[in-house]
Amino acid sequence: MEITSELVKELRDKTGVSVMECKKALVEADGDMEKALAILGTKSAAAAAKKADRELGAGTVASYVHNTMQTGALVMLSSETDFVSKNDEFVNLAKDIAMHAAAMRPTDVAEALEQEYIKDPSKTINDLISLASQKFGERVELSKLAFFSVK
Repeated sequence: MEITSELVKELRDKTGVSVMECKKALVEADGDMEKALAILGTKSAAAAAKKADRELGAGTVASYVHNTMQTGALVMLSSETDFVSKNDEFVNLAKDIAMHAAAMRPTDVAEALEQEYIKDPSKTINDLISLASQKFGERVELSKLAFFSVK
């Protein structure tokens, strides 16, 4: 199958991974979008593992309070540099994880990482962190999490 620029763009839009990595994944998957997504998922986990010993020196804190004002969550998403931690996509990821935590009520970070993401149950929170690490080229970690509820 021919790997068109439209196909590469579609995969990039879905993942945020570089154009070259998307093209490589599509070539390896013979143009199959689902296989390419799986290949990128595997590569993101490997990339995150390579960065595991890097020092985290920056990050962002995000909050989410449900519209009932009865539940909420705070999360701290860490990165290596403030260049990444101030990126809109990074900040939005932190907010999405805070929303997830308010809805799913994990007791700690380890539990949150294993949970299926509420917006896309085909991914875990850990998968989102790994993809972010691959996308930004830095170690990304969910460092702290707190859940609050009136009931």
